[in-house]
Amino acid sequence: MNPKTLKYIVKRLILAVFTVWVVITVTFFIMHAVPGGPFVGEKAISPAAQKALESKYGLDKPVMQQYTTYLKDVLQFRFGPSLKQRGRMVIDIMFDGLRTSVKLGVVAALLALVSGVVLGAFAALHRNTVLDRVIMVITTAFVSMPSFIMGSLLLVIFAIKLQVLPANGATPGGLVLPIITLMLYPMAYITRLTRSSMLDVLGQDYIRTAKAKGVPYNRIIFGHALKNSLIPVITYFGPMLAYIVTGSLVVEQIFAVPGIGRAFVSSIINRDYMMIMGTTIVLATLIVLMNLVSDILYKVVDPRITLE
Repeated sequence: MNPKTLKYIVKRLILAVFTVWVVITVTFFIMHAVPGGPFVGEKAISPAAQKALESKYGLDKPVMQQYTTYLKDVLQFRFGPSLKQRGRMVIDIMFDGLRTSVKLGVVAALLALVSGVVLGAFAALHRNTVLDRVIMVITTAFVSMPSFIMGSLLLVIFAIKLQVLPANGATPGGLVLPIITLMLYPMAYITRLTRSSMLDVLGQDYIRTAKAKGVPYNRIIFGHALKNSLIPVITYFGPMLAYIVTGSLVVEQIFAVPGIGRAFVSSIINRDYMMIMGTTIVLATLIVLMNLVSDILYKVVDPRITLE
């Protein structure tokens, strides 16, 4: 590996660790700055029992001592017990939800990537035609429409009116509508990104030179134009994948998908500090790693790019 590339990766890894530490610190102190506590307001628990629970979970100790202990636990991939789902560890709850969320997110991301690149390339190759304009109008609508509106619309049409797909994400076939909802925005964005990037590449001198030399049309399109136009898409795909996996909170609520997003919303409502902090750390780490991977993939797609 090139020494400059290795140095860049090491620097990015150090920055990633620092970023995750900042997320841990900010989340921890925000949780402890919120008035009240996780056991306040539970009618079945007396004040004495609340104090006993706080002592059991270490919430009666000084904040800095709790912070130091929590950092040590995180370094060992321990996020403590859930304060509300008593008897269960946070990491077990998270990974139960992550299995569904990752499956949902990866499928949606891959479908968005493939369909977006195909539609974008097709629109670029048929610039200013009726099909190009139709694709642009549709993608603009999808980009402009929030996911909760799109999800609700699909729910009404396909689950309530037509009754061809289930509305509950926990049932067989129930992930179809959530996947479509999650893929529409990134698909539209990738379509527009691919189209603009490919139009720029098709206007470059080396494309005209290749045409003048008699290089076969398919080789020019797939070997040069499409490959080089994918660099901006790669820039977007890494964060997009993390966004889909972590940002499906509303979609999982709409379709009752038993994923990490639904568990995260529930933990916020119930003031489950341990669950909130553990989920935030895992999701932030995922986003940081996806950004790092997308940066490294630049070099794979285009060796001319120098990572410094």
